[in-house]
Amino acid sequence: MSAYRKDTVCVQGGYTPKNGEPRQIPIIQSTTFKYETSEAMGKLFDLEASGYFYSRLQNPTCDMVAAKICELEGGTAGMLTSSGQAASFFALFNICSCGDHIVSSSSIYGGTFNLIAVTMARMGITATFVSPDCTDEELEAAFRPETKAVFGETIANPALTVLDIERFAAAAHRHGVPLIVDNTFATPVGCRPIEWGADIVTHSTTKYMDGHGSAVGGAIVDSGNFDWMAHADKFPGLTTPDESYHGITYAEKFGQGGAFITKCTAQLMRDFGCTQSPQSAYYLNLGLESLHVRMARHCENGQAIAEFLASHPKVEAVHYCGLPGDPYHALAEKYLPNGSCGVVSFEIKGGRPAAEVFMSKLRLAAIETHVADARTCCLNPATSTHRQMTEEQLQAAGVPAGLVRMSCGLENKADLIEDIASALAAI
Repeated sequence: MSAYRKDTVCVQGGYTPKNGEPRQIPIIQSTTFKYETSEAMGKLFDLEASGYFYSRLQNPTCDMVAAKICELEGGTAGMLTSSGQAASFFALFNICSCGDHIVSSSSIYGGTFNLIAVTMARMGITATFVSPDCTDEELEAAFRPETKAVFGETIANPALTVLDIERFAAAAHRHGVPLIVDNTFATPVGCRPIEWGADIVTHSTTKYMDGHGSAVGGAIVDSGNFDWMAHADKFPGLTTPDESYHGITYAEKFGQGGAFITKCTAQLMRDFGCTQSPQSAYYLNLGLESLHVRMARHCENGQAIAEFLASHPKVEAVHYCGLPGDPYHALAEKYLPNGSCGVVSFEIKGGRPAAEVFMSKLRLAAIETHVADARTCCLNPATSTHRQMTEEQLQAAGVPAGLVRMSCGLENKADLIEDIASALAAI
């Protein structure tokens, strides 16, 4: 783990140039890499040597940026993917196969809910969804002998529930499985789930890490804390020979801190090809360099907008863990002491029709299928990101039909409040 503080890692982590080398992370825009002999390249294919041979699996630019994110999260190994969805899928599918089972918080991003509940179900991987507020007894009852992972989001998108990471980690570990936490909204600037017991951390880097709507991407970080060999019967993909890769047993060859990401790269990235481009990784690194500065402003604006909305007569409810009356305020003080994020979810009196009028009258905040950007944006999740969910699933996820998700950007908070007040007045 780095000796430097997170602010410094944001700026300088992942890459240290040598004498005469580029000061900025270089873009290695090449699909292939040259070697003098077939023997030298063969060692790479056998995972006997480190290096690069084809950018579908690994690329130097991507690895430098992944190393920075890994350092920020306090992990032992990391990798980039083409999107946050790819990161979530890879993190789960790396240890799950047909006949296996996942325990997941019901309060997660709609696309991830669909990934687990529908797409992975077609692959024979079932799931039990539990409320993040479930009792210990309800959480225990969700596990089965074939359970291989627990999944949740630090701050759920868009319900903004806060996961009790320690409690879910303890339950996962009692059953000999890892806790996977999507830390997209909090970012490692706000919370490092590994410090609270999470084993694997994922990100949609498209959001705050990029911060400017420049490039889609994802990341996976392994804590290096989960002992795969201690639960060898549950995770044969890591603890028995992989015949598709020269009979390598990942947990034996790469140890507790490297097995998960090595398998994910050598096997899943090889077969699915959800690769981050070097150009996109370069853009991502530019965003990471200012992440610690931007998150403070996003949180400041989010808090101000949440307080304004909470006192407005046309607003039914506001969901923002920074508000003292929010049901997740105590958890936020524990896990997010320096602020949560710039996303505020709220319900306008009059339901979906009123929400549509409100959004149509905004001038600064654009209606976009995006979030966590330098520019303020908003949407109605029930008709967009969570459109595939039933009414019952929407309620379970904490996403009522009239909910508005507003992502507060880096503008002046007084201007944002004036824009919101004018739009509310039009209802």
